[in-house]
Amino acid sequence: MELEITVVDAFTETVFGGNPAAVVITNEWLPDQLMQSIAAENNLSETAFVVLVDASTYQIRWFSPLTEIAFCGHATLASAFVLFNRSPALACLTFTAKAVGELTVKKTESGKIQMDFPNTHPEKVEIIPDNLMAGLSIMPVEVYCNAQAYFVVYESEAEVLSVQRNNEILKQLGPLDVVVTCRSERPEYDFVSRYFWPANGGDEDPVTGSIHTGLAPLWAERLGKNELIAFQASARGGVLNCLVLGDRVVISGHAVQYMSGTITV
Repeated sequence: MELEITVVDAFTETVFGGNPAAVVITNEWLPDQLMQSIAAENNLSETAFVVLVDASTYQIRWFSPLTEIAFCGHATLASAFVLFNRSPALACLTFTAKAVGELTVKKTESGKIQMDFPNTHPEKVEIIPDNLMAGLSIMPVEVYCNAQAYFVVYESEAEVLSVQRNNEILKQLGPLDVVVTCRSERPEYDFVSRYFWPANGGDEDPVTGSIHTGLAPLWAERLGKNELIAFQASARGGVLNCLVLGDRVVISGHAVQYMSGTITV
């Protein structure tokens, strides 16, 4: 069997930036084990599998090299980028996913792709888990948590950029991952972050759309503004425009194609 595959760098305007995701579009679902094997072979943060429902509605599932993921923002952006390129007249589409329901995605005049996600605001953690403190080299100022991750708040960008982690210890926090964040010291951004996910995908994720559905509401409250620009400070780096609207968070970003081809399975 031959399958078309496209690799897209998400949340960036340049190749080799942002977070790469593979996109495989099929007429019906492949077996789960095959999708997991393809994702492992790709060895990217995520491989998205997309199945057409009707003209502008698609089912979507996301797989890391290790496991199926409940929700992935950057691979959603990558998938929309591929679909919009296939159908230039298409300006809006809907993805459906078991864990997050319907996701509306729009192509904007600026070239950014705008995604409407559920608000996953984290709650403050009063008793910080021992494994979280032991797994990070710098003690947090505060810690929050939602269904995806622990949110570790630091005082400075220097701490966010320099913090060291012990993946074996952080892995014990699974299924939760860890995001470290602080207010940005650069005027072009409102907050910065880094995302570690040894329990679910690997070491450090380059740019993580899903975690910004929690980061954006957290920083919206702290900064007193609903429109924010975020920078994920990985080695590749990525920029996310965030808008908090009640129980929804709209995240926008650019994407660029790196590769297209055929896989044989």
